Amino acid sequence: MRYLPHTTEDIESMLKVTGQSCLEDLFDCIPDNLKTKDGIDIPESLSEWELNTHMEALASENIACKDYKCFIGAGRYDHYIPAIIPYLISRSEFMTAYTPYQPEVSQGTLQGIYEFQTMVTALLGMDIATASHYDCGTALAEATLIALRTSKKVRRIAVSALVHPSHRQIIQTYISPSGYEMVEIPYTPEGRTDLTALAGMEDIAGIAIQSPNFLGNIEDLAAVKAIADVKKSLFIVSFTEAMAYGLLKTPGSFGADLVAGEGQSLGLAKSFGGPGLGLLAGTQKQMRNLPGRLIGKTHDTNGDQGFVLTLATREQHIRREKASSNICSNNGLNAMAAAMYLATVGKIGIREIAQQNHDKAHYLKESLLTAGFESVYETPFFNEFVLKAPKGFEQKRTALIQDKCIFAGMNLEPFYPELKHHYLFCATETLSKKDIDQLAKEVK
Repeated sequence: MRYLPHTTEDIESMLKVTGQSCLEDLFDCIPDNLKTKDGIDIPESLSEWELNTHMEALASENIACKDYKCFIGAGRYDHYIPAIIPYLISRSEFMTAYTPYQPEVSQGTLQGIYEFQTMVTALLGMDIATASHYDCGTALAEATLIALRTSKKVRRIAVSALVHPSHRQIIQTYISPSGYEMVEIPYTPEGRTDLTALAGMEDIAGIAIQSPNFLGNIEDLAAVKAIADVKKSLFIVSFTEAMAYGLLKTPGSFGADLVAGEGQSLGLAKSFGGPGLGLLAGTQKQMRNLPGRLIGKTHDTNGDQGFVLTLATREQHIRREKASSNICSNNGLNAMAAAMYLATVGKIGIREIAQQNHDKAHYLKESLLTAGFESVYETPFFNEFVLKAPKGFEQKRTALIQDKCIFAGMNLEPFYPELKHHYLFCATETLSKKDIDQLAKEVK
């Protein structure tokens, strides 16, 4: 089967128009010193069926989480996805990641984003939410930029050392070219952000705290808010596990100015790390500072309900110098999937799922303590926690992957060198009591 649709006659007719005698003449404009002399060493072409076989062989070398028991979270989480979600999201009406350039023509797309934003604000306890972010890291970086732009004179942002390490790197990448500075807030032996150190910091435009944090512990958001108010800094809350707010008090209830998080848990597969779904919400006061788009509901001249692109502060819609962000993708399909998930499980369902996560994680912790691990923090946690491993666990962990198809925690030393032999474990509703008991038995 040919990949190129052009026949010899097609090519000849196009060359007559361009004035070349053969296809090679099209490349005469390239200097000889830039052309390869030996040709390019690439394999011979394959038929469609041969290519399918080749791709399947490559794919089989990957490890798929559905075949393994995964006790790792750290920003990507295993959750059951109702069967209705993959079916609905694959329909042609929804299968697009783009925003229409004449938005009011696409009422279905606008309504989907409107419903998504409405449910995100309910989940996080905020006034408004946008749609247009790649993942938590970029949403959080945009939130820090809002804080820095709002302050105007102050050019420093305080970020907890327990914010996801990758997200801290993204923040640094975003703000450093503009001459801004990111200051890290250290953490305490209890596995929480050091509020004493934070209180001693001066001239900071905003404070970014992750809760539950990267070590799984729940932060004291009320105390952070009190410090932010004294310093007249914007209070930014981030999260990587959206499911936590099916059980925990919302960031909005603690007075957060901005909330940036990852929506992967809401009906999206882990997919080897992406794509994700960046959630960004704020108070009414931050409406014109938020990048992305806000969809509103109104009525037309006939009195019929309609949806409109109420506010879009991206350079795709307005002059670049007036834009709040240069982000140009919508992740619309993922936002639609998250809206479908939230509508499917509902308020009661998401609380029940969150309760299962909490309970199974606590059962896992107690089981591993019985098996020889040491407790590190006594701080409340949701579905992730840190334990110190017994001697020889690293070798046992490798054997569990190879022989038992079990991923037993994540080594924290590459991210926090002081936490050598410490592992981050996670349990979600996808793990059964039998799975947890098997891990504890193997370790013991």
